[in-house]
Amino acid sequence: MCPSTPWAGSWAEMLSLRFHPARSLRTTMARMRGDVSRRDFLNGTALAIAAGLSPAAWLRAANAAAADYPPAGHGFRGSAPGSFDVAHALRDGRRFDAARAAADERYDLVVVGAGISGLAAAWFYRREKPNARILLLEANDDFGGHAQRNEFTIDGRKLISYGGSESLQSPHSLYSAEALGLLGALGVDIDRFETAFDRSLYPGLGLSRGILFKRETFGVDRLVTGDPLRMVADDIPPDRMNARPIAAFIADYPVSGSAKRQLIELYTSKRDPLAGRSRAQKEALLEHTSYRDWITKVRGFGAEVADTFQDRSHDFFAAGIDAVPAGWARETGYPGFAGLGLGAGTDEAEMEDPYIYHFPDGNASIARLLVRSLVAGVAPGRGMEDIVLAPFDYSRLDAEGALVRLRLRSTAVEVRNRGGEGVDTLYVRDGAVRAAHSRHAIMACYHSMDPYLLPELTARQKDALALNVKSPLVYVKVVVRNWRPWVARGVHEVTNAVGFHSRIKLDYPVSLGDYRCPRSPDEPMVLHLVHVPTVPLTPGVDPRDTLRAARAQLLAMPFDTFENEARDELTRIAGPGGFDADRDIAAITVNRWGHGYSGGDNPLHDKPRAGAPPNEIARARIGAIAFANSDSAWAAYAHAAIDEAHRAVQELAAPGRS
Repeated sequence: MCPSTPWAGSWAEMLSLRFHPARSLRTTMARMRGDVSRRDFLNGTALAIAAGLSPAAWLRAANAAAADYPPAGHGFRGSAPGSFDVAHALRDGRRFDAARAAADERYDLVVVGAGISGLAAAWFYRREKPNARILLLEANDDFGGHAQRNEFTIDGRKLISYGGSESLQSPHSLYSAEALGLLGALGVDIDRFETAFDRSLYPGLGLSRGILFKRETFGVDRLVTGDPLRMVADDIPPDRMNARPIAAFIADYPVSGSAKRQLIELYTSKRDPLAGRSRAQKEALLEHTSYRDWITKVRGFGAEVADTFQDRSHDFFAAGIDAVPAGWARETGYPGFAGLGLGAGTDEAEMEDPYIYHFPDGNASIARLLVRSLVAGVAPGRGMEDIVLAPFDYSRLDAEGALVRLRLRSTAVEVRNRGGEGVDTLYVRDGAVRAAHSRHAIMACYHSMDPYLLPELTARQKDALALNVKSPLVYVKVVVRNWRPWVARGVHEVTNAVGFHSRIKLDYPVSLGDYRCPRSPDEPMVLHLVHVPTVPLTPGVDPRDTLRAARAQLLAMPFDTFENEARDELTRIAGPGGFDADRDIAAITVNRWGHGYSGGDNPLHDKPRAGAPPNEIARARIGAIAFANSDSAWAAYAHAAIDEAHRAVQELAAPGRS
């Protein structure tokens, strides 16, 4: 999605860990038996009942299946327990002895990180050198990086969803020739999504977007439907939003009369609050003023008005509106800027490129297409239609003698040039230190780890790499047996004004190949919930440190917290429509990304920097080692990951590097 920045404000306490005492009888009994945890109960028991298995038997079967096929795994996914232990040990000062490394394998290229950028780098490199021997090292138990896939089987029905990177945003306006060329070579027809994505399903049922107001902040629980606000790259056509007039919509807000009047003015007024200032002065003020301060200090409206937007920006920016520059809010489509005389604000081409370029598993299908093209025999098929349900044989990923080998659960701990004779890479797998030698290496992992992996870095490059501190982000998937309560409530997507999950929605309706999305409210459905952990900004403290603190908060958060919050907020939204959490929830998966959105400088707290941009300094090639990943662009987009992979390979192909 978009570059992210830290969230701050007095709402942190409300967003901190909370536990709800309500427990279902079934769960209480499960705890008393001691044979299954509450997490495993929701992940497995409902499915076990349908399959005729005991909860313990189902869990054994599910865990065994997930070991061979990670997308079927449940519980914590993404930054799952164990996936970051070696990296954190390295960060905390542990050193790994190269003298004890296992066999020294030899390759033309070693790629550290098998996300979209690492896979694309291998693809571009192989295009240049078709017979190259390539090793990709991935710390997680699945390839794709943030582009992970979630699979569920509910009452005999397979449901597929995305655990991270979700869509190809605005490919007609943002994608380079290289990125489009790669997609085309993989068999992706961008225009096919215009029929695969059903933009009429939810509008045709009379559903709209809504805002949840929770009693902790607004004194009452209230769902207000018919939200008219349209954001950049929207998936719903402007004439199908089932939106209400602004005044009628705001009339239902649980705020004071004066706040309602101010909200209507924010949405509709053409008054210029910066009258008399030049365009440059206005744009500078927008860059250095948060959207919250724009509402309260520049526009002079009350805190109640700002509160109605506070967490709305979490999904796109991984930050609240008090950490989002007003200029960014204007470009994204937030109200309050119509009188400035600066034009529409949003990129019109990007605004009109609908947010429909989405596989059922998000960009995991891009990763799967790349792996299928790189690794012989891993999956059948050849295009975008069959990739969705193509069976993947994970035992073929790291086959002896293959030209391209993808090694999961393998964490790099040192990457070093060998005096003009290639690159040595040390990594840990199954507790053992191993070694690989290659002609070239590409770092497609988190840039924040590179200072610990690359002993040859200068202090200047280390500092630049360390600036890219990613915002933590969580995608929670809740599978329900039907979505009739959502139809009864008249919504397909809900924004939380202030709450735990900033966005709660029915999954994107995409049917591709032989996969069909749920179309009837009587069918099971995957719900998509977004949580962004936040820590308040403190004067004098580097905002990047607040992101690190938020990450620590996330990794300490037990599964019960996510489950309880999901049950609670779904009950507030859909309970009046007949939703019963104990009866209707069939499974929960938490895709936890401690290092989520990649972002760069935020003008609210970063001063202009002289000289080359920090990301250019960070990605400067070191001998036979180049840098990829969207981190190199300071932009959390799939096309950025592909473009950076292409650049890295071109750098290695430069004279003297062949």
